[in-house]
Amino acid sequence: MTAVHDRTTDLATPADWAGAAPAPIGVDHAFNGYVAGTVINALDRLGVWERLAAAPLLDLRALAVDLGPAVRERVLRELVRAAATCGWVRLQEDGDTALLTSAGQEIIRMRGYFTWGVGGYNEVFAQAHRIVTGEGAFGTDVLRDEAMVALGSGQNDRSFMSGTLDEVLADVDFSVLADLGSGISARVSRVVGERPGTRGLGLDISAPATELGVRTIAEAGLTGRVEAIRTDVLDVCHRDAHRDKLAQVDTVMSFFLLHDLLADPVTRPHTFTRLREAFPAARTFVLADTMLRPDAENSASLPVFSLGYELAHALMGVPLHTKETYEELFAAAGLVPRRIVPFGTPHSWLYVLEAR
Repeated sequence: MTAVHDRTTDLATPADWAGAAPAPIGVDHAFNGYVAGTVINALDRLGVWERLAAAPLLDLRALAVDLGPAVRERVLRELVRAAATCGWVRLQEDGDTALLTSAGQEIIRMRGYFTWGVGGYNEVFAQAHRIVTGEGAFGTDVLRDEAMVALGSGQNDRSFMSGTLDEVLADVDFSVLADLGSGISARVSRVVGERPGTRGLGLDISAPATELGVRTIAEAGLTGRVEAIRTDVLDVCHRDAHRDKLAQVDTVMSFFLLHDLLADPVTRPHTFTRLREAFPAARTFVLADTMLRPDAENSASLPVFSLGYELAHALMGVPLHTKETYEELFAAAGLVPRRIVPFGTPHSWLYVLEAR
C-alpha cells in the first residue's frame, strides 16, 4: 500500500516510479513485450488469471471444457505455453496443468494495465500512423474500447489503489458522494458500500461503462443507494445537467479524468471554479490524476504505464500537465490541499482539497 502523507513541502516520490525497464529499449525487449502484453490480456479475457488467483494449479483439460464446445483446445494450450515461456506459469503433467509462479502473481496484480492498453487502446496504437498523416482521426475513424478502458481502471483500483483511497477517505465525512469519470461505478460502489447510511453517484460519459455500472451496482446490492448516470462531466461543469441530484452532493471525487476536463485551453483556467459551482454543497474534493513525468526524455529507465499513457493522450489530442500546473489551478479556484498522496500508478498524485 502506498504510504499516506500529510501535506509537506517535500513529498517523497516512490522509488518504483523511476521504473526498471532500461532505456533505450532493445529490439528483443520491445517485440517480446508486445507479444507478452497480448498474451496477458487474452488470458484475462478467458478468465485464466482469475482462476489461477483462486487456485494456483489449473487443469487445462477442465478449462477447455468450461470454455464451451467451440473452444480450440490446441490454441488454448499454446496460449498458456506462451505464458509459461514468459515465466508466469509452469507446465506440469505433460502440459495438462499450469502452476502459477511468483512472476505470474505480479501479472495478476497488475493486469489492469494490459486491459487498459491492449484491450482498450489497441486500435489507437495500431492506427497511430493514420492519425499522424491525417488519414484517420481519433473519435471518428479510430476508436478506443471504452468498456475495456473502464474495466482496466477498475482492476487497477482494486489491486493497488483502493487501500490508499480507503485510508484517505477514512478522514473524510460525507453523506452523498459523487465520482466523476466513474467507469463501471466499481469505486463509488465499494466506498459507499463500506459506509452505512451514505449514497453515491457515478458519472461517466461512456454508455458501455455506464451499462456495466448498473450491473456492478446491482451485484453489490446497492441499487437505490448508488446510481450510475451517463453524462459528460464537462456538461456538468458548464451547463445544468442533473442539477437537482448534484446539489445534494457534499463530497466529490475524481480519478484520472482531470486531464480530459483541462483539455480545452479556453475553459482550462475556470474548470475547477465551474466544478465547485456544479456541486454547490460540496466542501471536500478528492481528486487524483496522472501527470507529466519530470524530465521524461532524459530518463535512463521507464516505469510501467507512463509511456503508453503519454502517447495515447497525444494521439487523442489531449494535453497533459505537470504537478505544478494542477496546483496553480486548484489555488485559483479556492481549493486548498489538506493532503497530497502518491497514488499507485507512476506519477499519479491524489489531493484532498477543501473548498474555501
